[in-house]
Amino acid sequence: MCTMQLDTVLVFICVCLVGAAGRSAHKRGQKLEPYKQSRLRRETTQVDGGTHKFGSPIFRRSPDMTKSPMTKSEQLLRIDDHDFTMRPAFGGPPIPVGVDVQVESLDTISEADMDFTMTLYLRHYWKDERLSFPSTNNQSMTFDSRLVKKIWVPDMFFVHSKRSFIHDTTTDNVMLRVYPDGNVLYSLRVTVTAMCNMDLSRFPLDTQTCSLEIESYAYTDDDLMLYWKKGNESLNTDDKISLSQFLIQKFHTTTKLAFYSSTGWYNRLYIHFTLRRHVFFFLLQTYFPATLMVMLSWVSFWIDRRAVPARVPLGITTVLTMSTIITGVNASMPRVSYIKAVDIYLWVSFVFVFLSVIEYAAVNYLTTVQERRERKLRNQLPCTCGIANPEDIMMTTCYSDVDPSSSGTYGMPENGGRQERILAQLTLADSQRTSRVKTSRGYVNIWIDTHAIDKYSRVIFPAAYTLFNIIYWSIYS
Repeated sequence: MCTMQLDTVLVFICVCLVGAAGRSAHKRGQKLEPYKQSRLRRETTQVDGGTHKFGSPIFRRSPDMTKSPMTKSEQLLRIDDHDFTMRPAFGGPPIPVGVDVQVESLDTISEADMDFTMTLYLRHYWKDERLSFPSTNNQSMTFDSRLVKKIWVPDMFFVHSKRSFIHDTTTDNVMLRVYPDGNVLYSLRVTVTAMCNMDLSRFPLDTQTCSLEIESYAYTDDDLMLYWKKGNESLNTDDKISLSQFLIQKFHTTTKLAFYSSTGWYNRLYIHFTLRRHVFFFLLQTYFPATLMVMLSWVSFWIDRRAVPARVPLGITTVLTMSTIITGVNASMPRVSYIKAVDIYLWVSFVFVFLSVIEYAAVNYLTTVQERRERKLRNQLPCTCGIANPEDIMMTTCYSDVDPSSSGTYGMPENGGRQERILAQLTLADSQRTSRVKTSRGYVNIWIDTHAIDKYSRVIFPAAYTLFNIIYWSIYS
């Protein structure tokens, strides 16, 4: 029984101790809570009064709602509160949209397709008060292409473009920057292939001017006023831009109005650039080979006319080579209906090569005619076999100066001095009528120098081709 009383006393003592500890902790909590509240109130008062301690980690600068991670951009811009399918200030004056362009590269110029490919940064500037938001620091917000699909942006397109695309590596190369007052900068990186109407009548000694045209697709000048933001300074180019076949002379901008009969007037922006072709490549690949082929065809004038296996292959080779050069040049050119400068040079060169072959054909033909007449003359000489008095038949050969116009000419003498000819004087006695030998003389004149055609060709062909080159380069240079 004593043991039970002792246990009861111990339990009572423990209960008393636990209750005392709980009341003490409650009193300390009541004292600590006012201390926290007073400290927080004191720090807030110091921040509002501008007397906060330097270097304090708490409230070092005033908060900006645009940088708050708890605020969604769509809620801040109130995108759901407006209808962005309509342009800003719908029903009012046209909205001004400024444009500037940074040309990154001019990739290719194709004469065959008559187009060019350009990579550029296209930037738009406008003001949309629906996108204004409160900001204490007047700092802008920058977004990517995901927000672009939810707001109104100008519907620009490239007139006369064949292909165009927005770069998407590693993501879509689109940037949207919104300022607190509603001003918007919309930038994108584009590669466009557009048409360029080229005049190739002076090719390859030509200068071409191409244009890239920018225009709104849906909004006429009553709804959207498109303009260059800084005039001619709105177009910037990279100093490293270069082309293999062209020298870029200048870039400049213009603005015009374009009219469509069914929709109306539209503002159109132009980027003009002037290109001058490098001619040195074509000198090495076209003009020099053609000139050498013409000069090679002149070698046949110094080869003997009887060397047919030497002169004929030489002429045919030069003609075929010129044909190959002409075909190669035209293969990379459009099928235009007018004559180009390079066509004039190549076809005149081809004519000179062809005439050198015709010249040898003429020399060979006249030589054959001459040999045929000489052979006929030899067949007409009488035979002295069985004749009692062979002295009655007399053949004399003499050389004399004869006027070329008084006889059939088949060439000119080689030395240019004395004109040699053979006078074959044939005397035949008529023994059937009289016993006395009566002679009758016949004269056959034959020119034996057909080398004169080759000799004159050595001078006429180079002189004529040199004169052609002087006239050609004076006109097209």
